[in-house]
Amino acid sequence: MSAPDWAIEGPEGITVDAISTLLGAEVTSLDVQQVGTGQIGTCFRLTMTGEGVPARLLLKLPTADAASRDFYRGTYRSEVLFYERVADTVAVRVPQCHVARFDEETAHFVLLLEDLSPLEPGEQIAGSTPERLLDAAANLAGLHGPRWCDPTLLDLPGLALTGEEDAQVLADLYGPALEIFLDRLGAELDPEVVEVLQACPGVSKEWALGRQERFALVHGDYRLDNLMFSPGGGRGEVAALDWQTLTLALPARDLAFLITTSLDAPVRREVERELVGAYHRALLEHGAPESYDLDACWDDYVYAMFQAPLITVFGCAYGAPTERGDRMFATMATRACAAIRDHDALRLLGRGA
Repeated sequence: MSAPDWAIEGPEGITVDAISTLLGAEVTSLDVQQVGTGQIGTCFRLTMTGEGVPARLLLKLPTADAASRDFYRGTYRSEVLFYERVADTVAVRVPQCHVARFDEETAHFVLLLEDLSPLEPGEQIAGSTPERLLDAAANLAGLHGPRWCDPTLLDLPGLALTGEEDAQVLADLYGPALEIFLDRLGAELDPEVVEVLQACPGVSKEWALGRQERFALVHGDYRLDNLMFSPGGGRGEVAALDWQTLTLALPARDLAFLITTSLDAPVRREVERELVGAYHRALLEHGAPESYDLDACWDDYVYAMFQAPLITVFGCAYGAPTERGDRMFATMATRACAAIRDHDALRLLGRGA
């Protein structure tokens, strides 16, 4: 299978001609710098001059390996789908997209996105200030509210609510993934964290199929490393990146994942009611029904807390091991399991402590 004409295969393919063709405008000079060390693709900052072209853009490309591209086909498709068909229909702050292309046959994709500097990325291990999380929660409501329970979302390719078969696959894989996770990181975790983690596979199917009467677009990995903030740690602008895990599900999954993985337990206990309240107010402003009251939102937040161990365990088990990654996953698991214990979230699935 040959790559489409527009595909850029590796850093050597990032040329003045290639970017000019994608933008439909003449680029006269181009400086390319790789950004980060993505596991499922690569990202480059482009600094350009030319007639009618932005001074800076970020370029996202797939992995160069054909087998890996095939494996990540769905994640690439989801992110392009978001920018092509979803971003303009919701109110969440994201980078402006200048070019979005995906080839189903070869799994090649190209995204040319707004460079969000001087915004700075969050730091998952260090955690967040409550002020930044207030902005992140309000931004999240802009994803969920505008298309709350919108049946036309089910018509978008690749988006669906979790079905019985998928929930069973999740349950079947969760136990082995947790074994890998604990073999690698179990010695770094307190016994009460391990106890909560060991309870999760047994409730995962019930949890995945639950509360589907309320659904919206869900980012799936809405956490500090995938958010950009105004410098300084206080209130300001926030934008969300990395839409490869876009799905349809209970909206509070994103909220619970954000809050429970971003704050150490003592701080979370002080501010989580305020954070959920801020999210709920913004949610109503963005179109969610008044019948979805704050008590229901809080109950969904607690129910949705199992999103955090799920993503943490699978991310660790099936991602390439790194020293930072292991520290991050251990930190996220510790924070998330503390929240599950604090709120006895297992009671909502009939397995309360």
